[in-house]
Amino acid sequence: MRLSLIRHGKSQLIENDTITCYEFKQWVEKYDNYGVFEEITYPPKTIEIVVNAKIVVTSDLKRSIQSAKLLHPEVKILSDPLFRETELPICSMKLLNLKLRPSIWAFILRILWFCGYSNGCESFSNAKLRAKKASQQLIDYAGEFESIVLVGHAFFNMLIAKELKEKGWKGKRKTVTKHWDCTTYSLFK
Repeated sequence: MRLSLIRHGKSQLIENDTITCYEFKQWVEKYDNYGVFEEITYPPKTIEIVVNAKIVVTSDLKRSIQSAKLLHPEVKILSDPLFRETELPICSMKLLNLKLRPSIWAFILRILWFCGYSNGCESFSNAKLRAKKASQQLIDYAGEFESIVLVGHAFFNMLIAKELKEKGWKGKRKTVTKHWDCTTYSLFK
């Protein structure tokens, strides 16, 4: 059985102005609703894996679904919110109207999330439980279809990969996080 995890393409949301933490919440909503840039070429290995997969799974977010279609326009996908990216917490204080770039807010809020702060979103421990459920769902699909692909999201793909490795699946030690890249895990019966 073979299971491949691919990160979606680069978002069309390119706004990078400094914003407040409150504005960052709105920025994330836009990020979730924007599509991805169509590339001139895609990694050949990623294309080959998607074309040869018996089933392609995505999250229900636009960037995941659109990425699967760009990699293989005729692909039939199975979209499920179970495979959504982990959310970031909402900052509950004004932070003196501190303005930072979205990537800096994402970094700060992700660190806080790791430390247990989950205001307005799924906690880190709950995300790990969801990853356990998601990995089992992918394993079930692989048992039925032999070769499957998940076009998902960087951080949640890493959580799924950790679960797969704990269940005996073999693959790269580190899951790739670059847009369009693929990490494949195998389990031989």
